[in-house]
Amino acid sequence: MSTKKLMFGLEDIVAVTSHKEGLEALIKQPNLLFVIAKLLKDKQNKKHNLVILILINVSAEEKGAEALLNLRESSGLCICKELFDFILNSEEGLSNNCCKVLTNLSHYEYLTERVIDALELSNISLDKTAAVFTNKNSVGGSAGLDYLGLFFSNLSQTPRGRKLILDEEKCILQRLLPYTEYTESLVCRKGIVGMIRNCCFETDFHKWLLSENVDILPRLLLPLADGTEFDEEDNDKLPIDLQYLAEDKQRDEDPEIRCMLLESLTLLCSKRENREYIRDKNTYVILRELHKWEQNKKALVVCENLVNILIRTEDEIGEDDLQQLEVPEDLQEKFNKFDLEILEEND
Repeated sequence: MSTKKLMFGLEDIVAVTSHKEGLEALIKQPNLLFVIAKLLKDKQNKKHNLVILILINVSAEEKGAEALLNLRESSGLCICKELFDFILNSEEGLSNNCCKVLTNLSHYEYLTERVIDALELSNISLDKTAAVFTNKNSVGGSAGLDYLGLFFSNLSQTPRGRKLILDEEKCILQRLLPYTEYTESLVCRKGIVGMIRNCCFETDFHKWLLSENVDILPRLLLPLADGTEFDEEDNDKLPIDLQYLAEDKQRDEDPEIRCMLLESLTLLCSKRENREYIRDKNTYVILRELHKWEQNKKALVVCENLVNILIRTEDEIGEDDLQQLEVPEDLQEKFNKFDLEILEEND
């Protein structure tokens, strides 16, 4: 099928891919997928929006995402490179839809590795991507590439992706930290907070994350804080960014984000020296007020677990690295059952 003939049928293909049967049929035709995806390279094409809508629908299916990534092996077309060309050089609407395709392509962990391979082979750097993201999503401005936040979160699913984001010299994480309070886009904020939570699984980086080089603690605590006025002693112990907050300061409205922030803090408490630092910054008073306010059951449990770590002495904890503790099998089964009950209640 020629590109010229296909141009007049894009609207029909968009309609076909909105139904499961039509979508499955298209995914099984790699030659047709190649012709459609190749239209991204055609700068004279006036229907790029339709091409990208088709790619969104195709990539939303696991087999479709895999088929699009297979194009590089079967025909030499790197779908990730073509999408990034649009993100870097196109108008806002098309760019954000391209971000949706990238998010879909990287949704599954085993495909995330292939996306990272494609980016590296195409010389697409994450630090440049983060710079474009921050330029188009100015804090306090309108949402731009908000789905790129979810893409960063997907990349952080794998140790390899986390190491790229945590590169101390490229300042990718530092650029993205302010978006824990990006109120203009829930999608963007959720993606960045998810990325941070995943990066906190890399315990070797905890000391650096808490250091002045990154200063992650206030970025995690600010969305959990409101305008509660503390006495002078408690206030002075808080990180400076949490002192004297405005009376109308609101906590993040999304319970999933609050849970991920609390989980990030819990992960950072793995080692003794980091727990002591977090305690010394009076994190407890922020969590105490959050606990009084919180209605979401899962968030309450995560908050209580974190408070339990912080209020105990190190002698009571009796372990430098909490990740080395072995939970008895019978207790683990009870915890899993309890977590499942909470999730079912929140659905």
